[in-house]
Amino acid sequence: MIPPAQARDFLSALGWGDAEILPLAGDASFRRYFRVVAPDRRAVLMDAPPPQEDPRPFIAIASWLAERGFRAPAILGSDLAHGLVLIEDFGDDRLRETADAEPAREAALYAAAIDILVALHKHAAGDVPPYDRAVLHREVDLLPEWYCPAVGIAVDHAGYTAAWDAVFEAALDGPRVTVLRDYHAENLMLLEDGSLGLLDFQDALAGHPAYDLVSLLQDARRDVPVEIETAMLARYHAETGAGDAFDTAYRVLGAQRNAKIIGIFTRLWRRDGKPRYAALCPRVWGYLERDLAHPDLAPVAAWFDANIPPALRGDPMQVAQA
Repeated sequence: MIPPAQARDFLSALGWGDAEILPLAGDASFRRYFRVVAPDRRAVLMDAPPPQEDPRPFIAIASWLAERGFRAPAILGSDLAHGLVLIEDFGDDRLRETADAEPAREAALYAAAIDILVALHKHAAGDVPPYDRAVLHREVDLLPEWYCPAVGIAVDHAGYTAAWDAVFEAALDGPRVTVLRDYHAENLMLLEDGSLGLLDFQDALAGHPAYDLVSLLQDARRDVPVEIETAMLARYHAETGAGDAFDTAYRVLGAQRNAKIIGIFTRLWRRDGKPRYAALCPRVWGYLERDLAHPDLAPVAAWFDANIPPALRGDPMQVAQA
């Protein structure tokens, strides 16, 4: 977490030459974040190094969200050639830690997060690529491409594709909204005015409204109680009038997202040397199995039953060593 070489000149040009640059966080991508602390103010420096990263989608979507009244970080300056962006500092109070420390507030915090999605889904999708059938297939393929070889099993890949293709229509019907894609407790910040700030939306696509509810309520990094998931889905239904088709899409996209995440987390372990992500897979398998129990996911459930026995569903590091 050493600041990039261009950081000091970049900050000086923006009038932050007297600021200290402190490590803040890295994530599953190549992006890194630093806190920039001056005597009377602070901000966050995003390091999104090209060619691996491109900060322009983050800037564009932050502006789109802010124009519609959502709390995305203000953009204080950018150097696109070097992948540097100075953004508003939302502080350190994430929904995740607050809900963990104060269980009595958990339901209210998740309700506030649902209400943001209700408001977001009143807007037509922004100028972002479509979350279409090709993307759904490409993402879900990450499980047989990474998890299955890691645990030493060969599977019926053609059957896998056919099974998903049989259920994806439920996720492609209906209105298209801006899907933030990583809408979960670690990317929702509790701000001083009591609102929730949004982070990590640079990969937004135009897709089904159910997707971000799955991200929030089937959180790969935090156990969300079933009763919270049920209550928040009911809240969304009450506010939007969503019907049974929405519930089917929720389960299809839940299964799709969880299969994708198992593949991504396995890749982060095997390819990128980040074993902590493999340890999150058992939680995600639990969500996936819950989604596969929905009747409309029968073709996919049958494929899993035939190809990946329950004993081989878990932490890929541990499964591989068993």
